Amino acid sequence: MSLFQYTLLHQDAQTSARRGTFETAHGVVDLPVFMPVGTRGSVKGVEISQLEATGSQIVLGNTYHLMLRPGAEIVRELGGLHEFCGWKKPMLTDSGGFQLFSLAKIRKITEEGAVFRSHIDGRKIALTPEDSIRIQEALGADIAMAFDHVIALPNTRAAIEDAMFRTLRWARRSRDAHTREDQALFGIVQGGLEYDLRQRCAEELAALELPGYAIGGLSVGETPQEMYDCIDAVVQHMPADKPRYLMGVGRPEDLLEGIKRGVDMFDCVMPSRNGRNAMAFTDHGPMRLRNARYERDPRPLEENCPCPACRRSRAYVRHLFVTGEMLGPILLTIHNITYYQRLVAGARKAIEEDRYQEYYAERFAQWREGVPD
Repeated sequence: MSLFQYTLLHQDAQTSARRGTFETAHGVVDLPVFMPVGTRGSVKGVEISQLEATGSQIVLGNTYHLMLRPGAEIVRELGGLHEFCGWKKPMLTDSGGFQLFSLAKIRKITEEGAVFRSHIDGRKIALTPEDSIRIQEALGADIAMAFDHVIALPNTRAAIEDAMFRTLRWARRSRDAHTREDQALFGIVQGGLEYDLRQRCAEELAALELPGYAIGGLSVGETPQEMYDCIDAVVQHMPADKPRYLMGVGRPEDLLEGIKRGVDMFDCVMPSRNGRNAMAFTDHGPMRLRNARYERDPRPLEENCPCPACRRSRAYVRHLFVTGEMLGPILLTIHNITYYQRLVAGARKAIEEDRYQEYYAERFAQWREGVPD
């Protein structure tokens, strides 16, 4: 029996939302789950014990950035990514494909892989599917991603089709290069907003019998509704007995929309990045703490939030940002990740009780109301 077991615990009665678990070498992950992004082996400004206190179960690391600094072999020598950063729970590393998409001006894609220039020192570097897997095996995360070709949307069908078929070829090469039995390899479905291409990609990846599958190449220029429609089209063609991961998404609304459609895993920099920029996520929508309305506000960000930011007043957290104190971004990052974890924990409980549609409707109604005065 494979180490990596997906178990469906309950299917919501009214939606496609599902409550499950996924077993890894560093523990069992409760699904649906949100994964904070620790790009360089660190969620910016958050110490490991603080991250654990948010309720986070699994953290994402970035292959592209870690291969440049400190280097995958250094991480391997120091015991792998878990030992290197001190996170003892499950970890996932991306393939580097999305970073190469974001570096479009300094990279070239060929059938062999990608050739790019380091954003740090300009040196020329080649990255192939085999290289990506070798690096991810050196990093030693519990879940590694197959190397894929991401392109911007909107785009021509010809370009989207070319990238989709290349993604399939690279997925097979990634599978053939992968050797670690204690590391799950996930495939990535590409195909833009062309539903037939997405479906073909999903079906051909399923034939590789990998431990899990992701939907990639969304939140790259399309509207939220286009993304949701695409998820609807592709999820039904993904294996029901494997985790489904929507990569790089997103807002709290996007998480609930994805869960409603049968997605199990999410990651996004939004809670940490927005936290560093004075935005707090709450049950009543985003709160922009630099706003003068909070200058004398004695209330916590949220009454029912257990995070350290919510043990202070809105006025104090605002003061930290206005005066440039580094504690402000730290506190709001912790709050936002805690909020995301509370959101998905609530979703898990609602699915178990067959009331996900009610939970979904309640959250959206509160977000529409906005932050009360």
